[in-house]
Amino acid sequence: MTETIAAGIARSLAEKIMTGELPPGAPLRQDHIAEEFAASHVPVREAFQRLQAQGLVVSEPRRGVRVAPLDQASMREFAEIRAHLEALALRHAAPRLTAGSFEKIELALIAGDQATSIVEWELANRSFHRELVAPCNMPRLLAMLDELQLVNSRFIFAATRTAGWQPGSGLAHRQIVDALKLHEVDKAVMLLQKHIQGLEHVQDA
Repeated sequence: MTETIAAGIARSLAEKIMTGELPPGAPLRQDHIAEEFAASHVPVREAFQRLQAQGLVVSEPRRGVRVAPLDQASMREFAEIRAHLEALALRHAAPRLTAGSFEKIELALIAGDQATSIVEWELANRSFHRELVAPCNMPRLLAMLDELQLVNSRFIFAATRTAGWQPGSGLAHRQIVDALKLHEVDKAVMLLQKHIQGLEHVQDA
Protein backbone atom coordinates (compact mmCIF):
# COMPACT_ATOMS: atom_id res chain seq x y z
CA MET A 1 0.00 0.00 0.00
CA THR A 2 1.48 3.32 -1.11
CA GLU A 3 2.00 5.88 1.64
CA THR A 4 0.14 9.16 1.14
CA ILE A 5 1.98 12.48 1.22
CA ALA A 6 0.24 13.37 4.49
CA ALA A 7 1.19 10.04 6.05
CA GLY A 8 4.79 10.50 4.99
CA ILE A 9 4.94 13.99 6.49
CA ALA A 10 3.32 12.78 9.71
CA ARG A 11 5.75 9.84 9.96
CA SER A 12 8.79 12.05 9.41
CA LEU A 13 7.64 14.65 11.95
CA ALA A 14 6.73 11.92 14.45
CA GLU A 15 10.25 10.50 14.27
CA LYS A 16 11.74 13.97 14.88
CA ILE A 17 9.41 14.55 17.83
CA MET A 18 10.09 11.09 19.23
CA THR A 19 13.88 11.49 19.18
CA GLY A 20 13.77 15.07 20.48
CA GLU A 21 15.00 16.70 17.28
CA LEU A 22 11.75 18.67 17.57
CA PRO A 23 11.59 19.47 21.32
CA PRO A 24 8.47 20.06 23.43
CA GLY A 25 6.86 23.40 22.62
CA ALA A 26 8.60 23.76 19.25
CA PRO A 27 6.32 25.53 16.75
CA LEU A 28 5.34 23.71 13.56
CA ARG A 29 4.75 26.20 10.76
CA GLN A 30 2.56 25.00 7.92
CA ASP A 31 4.35 27.04 5.28
CA HIS A 32 7.83 25.92 6.39
CA ILE A 33 6.85 22.24 6.47
CA ALA A 34 5.03 22.46 3.15
CA GLU A 35 8.20 23.91 1.64
CA GLU A 36 10.42 21.28 3.28
CA PHE A 37 8.35 18.43 1.82
CA ALA A 38 7.53 20.19 -1.46
CA ALA A 39 3.84 19.77 -0.69
CA SER A 40 0.74 21.94 -0.54
CA HIS A 41 -0.80 23.01 2.77
CA VAL A 42 -3.55 20.39 2.51
CA PRO A 43 -1.43 17.28 3.31
CA VAL A 44 0.46 19.27 5.95
CA ARG A 45 -2.82 20.07 7.72
CA GLU A 46 -3.80 16.42 7.47
CA ALA A 47 -0.42 15.42 8.91
CA PHE A 48 -0.98 17.82 11.83
CA GLN A 49 -4.36 16.21 12.48
CA ARG A 50 -2.75 12.75 12.57
CA LEU A 51 -0.06 13.94 14.97
CA GLN A 52 -2.61 15.62 17.18
CA ALA A 53 -4.65 12.40 17.35
CA GLN A 54 -1.45 10.59 18.37
CA GLY A 55 -0.85 13.07 21.17
CA LEU A 56 2.41 14.31 19.65
CA VAL A 57 1.31 17.88 18.85
CA VAL A 58 -1.19 20.36 20.23
CA SER A 59 -3.07 23.17 18.50
CA GLU A 60 -3.45 26.32 20.56
CA PRO A 61 -5.39 29.52 19.77
CA ARG A 62 -3.10 32.29 18.53
CA ARG A 63 -0.07 30.03 19.01
CA GLY A 64 -0.70 27.54 16.22
CA VAL A 65 0.53 23.96 16.21
CA ARG A 66 3.30 23.02 18.61
CA VAL A 67 5.04 19.88 19.77
CA ALA A 68 3.12 18.52 22.76
CA PRO A 69 4.70 18.96 26.19
CA LEU A 70 6.24 16.10 28.13
CA ASP A 71 4.91 15.72 31.66
CA GLN A 72 4.37 12.99 34.23
CA ALA A 73 0.57 13.24 34.08
CA SER A 74 0.55 12.64 30.33
CA MET A 75 3.02 9.79 30.71
CA ARG A 76 0.82 8.06 33.30
CA GLU A 77 -2.28 8.55 31.16
CA PHE A 78 -0.70 7.10 28.02
CA ALA A 79 0.77 4.19 30.00
CA GLU A 80 -2.61 3.35 31.51
CA ILE A 81 -4.37 3.43 28.14
CA ARG A 82 -1.66 1.42 26.44
CA ALA A 83 -1.53 -1.17 29.23
CA HIS A 84 -5.22 -1.97 28.90
CA LEU A 85 -5.29 -1.97 25.09
CA GLU A 86 -2.14 -4.06 24.72
CA ALA A 87 -3.48 -6.52 27.30
CA LEU A 88 -6.68 -6.82 25.25
CA ALA A 89 -4.62 -7.46 22.12
CA LEU A 90 -2.51 -10.08 23.89
CA ARG A 91 -5.59 -11.99 25.08
CA HIS A 92 -6.74 -12.25 21.47
CA ALA A 93 -3.25 -12.96 20.14
CA ALA A 94 -2.24 -15.65 22.63
CA PRO A 95 -4.33 -18.51 21.17
CA ARG A 96 -3.00 -17.65 17.70
CA LEU A 97 0.71 -17.57 18.53
CA THR A 98 2.62 -20.07 16.40
CA ALA A 99 6.20 -21.28 16.26
CA GLY A 100 6.78 -18.60 13.64
CA SER A 101 5.33 -15.97 15.97
CA PHE A 102 7.67 -16.98 18.80
CA GLU A 103 10.61 -16.94 16.39
CA LYS A 104 9.91 -13.30 15.48
CA ILE A 105 9.47 -12.41 19.15
CA GLU A 106 12.79 -14.10 20.00
CA LEU A 107 14.58 -12.15 17.26
CA ALA A 108 13.30 -8.92 18.80
CA LEU A 109 14.49 -10.05 22.25
CA ILE A 110 17.94 -10.86 20.89
CA ALA A 111 18.13 -7.51 19.10
CA GLY A 112 17.29 -5.76 22.38
CA ASP A 113 19.93 -7.72 24.29
CA GLN A 114 22.57 -6.94 21.66
CA ALA A 115 21.70 -3.25 21.24
CA THR A 116 24.63 -0.88 21.68
CA SER A 117 22.65 2.37 21.55
CA ILE A 118 19.27 3.69 22.63
CA VAL A 119 18.23 3.93 18.97
CA GLU A 120 18.92 0.23 18.37
CA TRP A 121 17.28 -0.77 21.64
CA GLU A 122 14.18 1.33 21.05
CA LEU A 123 13.65 -0.23 17.61
CA ALA A 124 13.99 -3.70 19.15
CA ASN A 125 11.59 -2.76 21.94
CA ARG A 126 8.97 -1.57 19.48
CA SER A 127 9.44 -4.73 17.43
CA PHE A 128 8.97 -6.94 20.51
CA HIS A 129 5.71 -5.32 21.54
CA ARG A 130 4.40 -5.35 17.97
CA GLU A 131 5.23 -9.03 17.34
CA LEU A 132 3.81 -10.03 20.72
CA VAL A 133 0.29 -8.97 19.76
CA ALA A 134 0.44 -9.10 15.95
CA PRO A 135 -1.65 -12.31 15.65
CA CYS A 136 -4.64 -10.73 17.46
CA ASN A 137 -6.33 -10.13 14.10
CA MET A 138 -7.60 -6.70 15.18
CA PRO A 139 -6.04 -4.19 12.75
CA ARG A 140 -7.64 -1.10 14.27
CA LEU A 141 -6.40 -2.03 17.71
CA LEU A 142 -2.90 -2.66 16.36
CA ALA A 143 -2.92 0.76 14.66
CA MET A 144 -3.88 2.38 17.98
CA LEU A 145 -1.09 0.53 19.75
CA ASP A 146 1.45 1.65 17.16
CA GLU A 147 0.49 5.26 17.89
CA LEU A 148 0.70 4.77 21.66
CA GLN A 149 4.09 3.11 21.23
CA LEU A 150 5.36 6.23 19.46
CA VAL A 151 4.44 8.30 22.50
CA ASN A 152 6.09 5.73 24.75
CA SER A 153 9.26 5.92 22.66
CA ARG A 154 9.27 9.68 23.02
CA PHE A 155 9.38 9.33 26.81
CA ILE A 156 12.19 6.78 26.49
CA PHE A 157 14.35 9.13 24.41
CA ALA A 158 13.59 12.04 26.74
CA ALA A 159 14.60 10.04 29.81
CA THR A 160 17.86 8.85 28.29
CA ARG A 161 18.83 12.39 27.29
CA THR A 162 18.83 13.35 30.96
CA ALA A 163 19.77 10.13 32.74
CA GLY A 164 21.85 8.34 30.12
CA TRP A 165 21.17 4.87 28.74
CA GLN A 166 22.26 1.49 29.97
CA PRO A 167 21.41 -1.77 28.17
CA GLY A 168 18.43 -3.50 29.76
CA SER A 169 18.29 -7.20 30.54
CA GLY A 170 14.93 -7.68 28.87
CA LEU A 171 13.89 -9.74 31.90
CA ALA A 172 10.32 -8.43 31.91
CA HIS A 173 9.94 -9.25 28.23
CA ARG A 174 11.25 -12.79 28.69
CA GLN A 175 8.94 -13.43 31.64
CA ILE A 176 5.95 -12.53 29.46
CA VAL A 177 7.12 -14.84 26.68
CA ASP A 178 7.84 -17.70 29.10
CA ALA A 179 4.30 -17.45 30.48
CA LEU A 180 2.85 -17.55 26.98
CA LYS A 181 4.89 -20.63 26.09
CA LEU A 182 3.39 -22.35 29.14
CA HIS A 183 -0.09 -21.23 28.01
CA GLU A 184 -0.41 -19.11 31.18
CA VAL A 185 -2.29 -16.33 29.42
CA ASP A 186 -3.64 -14.62 32.54
CA LYS A 187 -0.13 -14.45 33.99
CA ALA A 188 1.30 -13.12 30.71
CA VAL A 189 -1.37 -10.42 30.54
CA MET A 190 -0.75 -9.43 34.16
CA LEU A 191 3.00 -9.23 33.58
CA LEU A 192 2.49 -7.15 30.43
CA GLN A 193 0.20 -4.67 32.18
CA LYS A 194 2.55 -4.35 35.14
CA HIS A 195 5.46 -3.84 32.74
CA ILE A 196 3.76 -1.07 30.77
CA GLN A 197 2.31 0.65 33.83
CA GLY A 198 5.83 0.87 35.21
CA LEU A 199 6.52 3.48 32.55
CA GLU A 200 8.10 5.77 35.10
CA HIS A 201 11.02 3.33 34.85
CA VAL A 202 10.95 4.40 31.25
CA GLN A 203 14.10 2.68 30.03
CA ASP A 204 12.52 -0.72 30.67
CA ALA A 205 9.21 -0.06 28.86
